[in-house]
Amino acid sequence: MEDIARLRERGLFDARVPRYTSYPPATAFHAQVDADFQHDCLGKLDPHIPVSVYVHIPFCERLCWFCACRTQGTSTIAPVETYLTYLKAELALLRDSLPDGVRMGELHWGGGTPTILPPDMIRALATAIFDVFPPTDNLRFSVEIDPTLVDDAKIAALADMGMTRASIGIQDFSTDVQAAIGREQSFETTRVCVDALRAAGIGSLNADLVYGLPFQTTDKLADTIEKVRALDPDRIALFGYAHVPNFAKRQKLIPESALPAEETRYHLAQQAARAFTSMGYTAIGIDHFGKADDSLTRAHHTGHLRRNFQGYTDDACPTLIGIGASSISQFAQGYVQNAAATAAYTQRIESGALAGHRGYAMTPEDQTRAAAINMLMCNFAIDIPSLSTRPGGAALAPIHAAILEEFAGHVVQDGNHLRITAEGRPLTRIIAQRYDGFSDITAQYSQAS
Repeated sequence: MEDIARLRERGLFDARVPRYTSYPPATAFHAQVDADFQHDCLGKLDPHIPVSVYVHIPFCERLCWFCACRTQGTSTIAPVETYLTYLKAELALLRDSLPDGVRMGELHWGGGTPTILPPDMIRALATAIFDVFPPTDNLRFSVEIDPTLVDDAKIAALADMGMTRASIGIQDFSTDVQAAIGREQSFETTRVCVDALRAAGIGSLNADLVYGLPFQTTDKLADTIEKVRALDPDRIALFGYAHVPNFAKRQKLIPESALPAEETRYHLAQQAARAFTSMGYTAIGIDHFGKADDSLTRAHHTGHLRRNFQGYTDDACPTLIGIGASSISQFAQGYVQNAAATAAYTQRIESGALAGHRGYAMTPEDQTRAAAINMLMCNFAIDIPSLSTRPGGAALAPIHAAILEEFAGHVVQDGNHLRITAEGRPLTRIIAQRYDGFSDITAQYSQAS
């Protein structure tokens, strides 16, 4: 109880802060950084260094009410087929901007529901991508999978095109929780999907769970965890539900009175974390868990863990190229986001221009703050000497001192490192915000708990 009181005093149950999958957060992006910046960054890529590619498929046959991603519903395949033609056109535009010889080391399909694509479209899209971004010999290809919208033929097509990891959306197996978030998905349907993926030779499976959902209780979460244990995923992502109905209008369908209170959210997260570590998973960052032989766990142990728009990653590619509506690209020089609405995205592609419509050009000082935040989010520690040699690094010294005072007991000085204690780790995003030069931006972020 004493620790809960201290966490409450430090704002855990009141604060709303960025998830820091990027720095600066996308709330700092602006329209002055656009397709011209995108074209310039693409042209300056070193063809000897592989890139990572993300493709956004915004379509869903059902719109889950809890989801705040850029998605749209469809009852037919026709708009998906049309969208695929624009993805191919964007790829052609990217080819014209890229130096010769650029290769792809990582590929990720997200959404939306990538598995809304039928097998022939899966193969057509993958072929078009490989034509512009030839894969390296050790390409890693991950796809977000909806178990209710996949079958053996789709899995076979994905496997044929080189998929190496599947990320399976689960959220919670309790039927009343599922009804309250508009996502019905039985354990049996999920088990069949997992078995089919394993049978197809997919060697790495990730399970996505969410805590803080309506009607979620410790007993229901315990039941979900036991079912996840039976599925035996290689890694698990445990995300806190972000209730932002002013941004994601469909969330207004979720009864706020059924949402767990902030301290209950915290206990649900701690319950799941204890359960997964007791199963032998390694806790990674603030919300991931991996088996001992998983590549994310190895990155955690070797100090190569990174954070990007997909969350925690062991992706070593320094450049991420986003394709499709709302996708975000990350370059050494900064970020560019494609037009978010599908109509605006297709209009840009039709005009023969790249789809970037807003972004942020990083300064050297921004890069230093980004490094500090990444250290905290991935390692719960800041290497003070390595930051002090960066541009603007000396200016962070007062922040280090203020954090040690404000979070005394939860943050300690450990030699040349500022380190968050195990008890203080729930405060990581709040502590990271102290290094955020854009923390005065008015935005509706998710709960820190």
